[in-house]
Amino acid sequence: MKNKYLIAIISVITLFVLAGCSGSNAKDSKQITLRFAYASNSQPVIDSMKKFGDIIEKRTNGEVKVEYFPDGQLGGETELIELTQTGGIDFTKVSGSALEGFSKDYAIFGLPYLFDSEKHFYDVMENKKIMDPIYQSTKDLGFVGLTYYDSGQRSFYMKSGPVTKLSDLKGKKIRTMQSETAIKMVQLLGGSAVPMGSGEVFTSLQANLIDGAENNEFVLYTAGHGAVAKYYSYDEHTRVPDIVIMSDSVKERLSKEQYQIVLDAAKESTEYEKKVFKEAVEKEKKIATEKFGVKYNKVDNTEFQKAVQPLHDQFKDNPKYSELYKEIRDMAK
Repeated sequence: MKNKYLIAIISVITLFVLAGCSGSNAKDSKQITLRFAYASNSQPVIDSMKKFGDIIEKRTNGEVKVEYFPDGQLGGETELIELTQTGGIDFTKVSGSALEGFSKDYAIFGLPYLFDSEKHFYDVMENKKIMDPIYQSTKDLGFVGLTYYDSGQRSFYMKSGPVTKLSDLKGKKIRTMQSETAIKMVQLLGGSAVPMGSGEVFTSLQANLIDGAENNEFVLYTAGHGAVAKYYSYDEHTRVPDIVIMSDSVKERLSKEQYQIVLDAAKESTEYEKKVFKEAVEKEKKIATEKFGVKYNKVDNTEFQKAVQPLHDQFKDNPKYSELYKEIRDMAK
């Protein structure tokens, strides 16, 4: 209950502050300012979100602009989703796993080894038959999915040594996202799941509250985790997409033409992000090695895939998810 009151207060304050900012920056009464807030992100994702706004401003001849509130200024991912829900902000970008608490449809993306390859992942994410119902599953809550960004593969990184086999995770305290699927995955792999926000991970590693975590390579140097956890092991258990969500109120504020420009800009920013993300991963790995001495190792994940099969069975045998699960897995063939 306290959290709901806090979100309501933040939302009201945000609206007043942002309305003031919009009024001072507007060239004339026709200009519309859309508000995009996000938590800490890697540079390619930040650049892609900016690309989204640049396209909108250019194609509307400055009548619509996007104002950014970066690095968790307005809260973490859950708070930002709630602000989008109430109309306190217009857009945010969050992990697909963060949306599980608002729509169970997003839970399937946390399923380990759901995708066989990067191509399989892209094919699914760009399939309208699969994605449109998922994006629209939160419409009654006041927001919808707009597009996705590639956030790479997620693997384990540890303090004490590499993960080369399943037994290396036995009894280890592993930070996970606040996702039921991610928690169950770590438990099935023999670890002890410690769900927490991304902002708590570095200090928890330092204080030995956790032995390791799982994420993409951008946590190593950009987030600084490689200073304390120097072993990154490519078990590649999940490819959880980032999702850009949009408040329903946006459509009410824009003309039909302007709204279409927003939709087109979202798709184009995704194509841009896919290109710059791969280049940035290699750069991140190189810097993490040079600055922190991070070591990387490949993993034969066959036994990992077998260990998490009960999670696959849960989705495959669930009437709500069985068809979606089959559609996604069939696309790998």
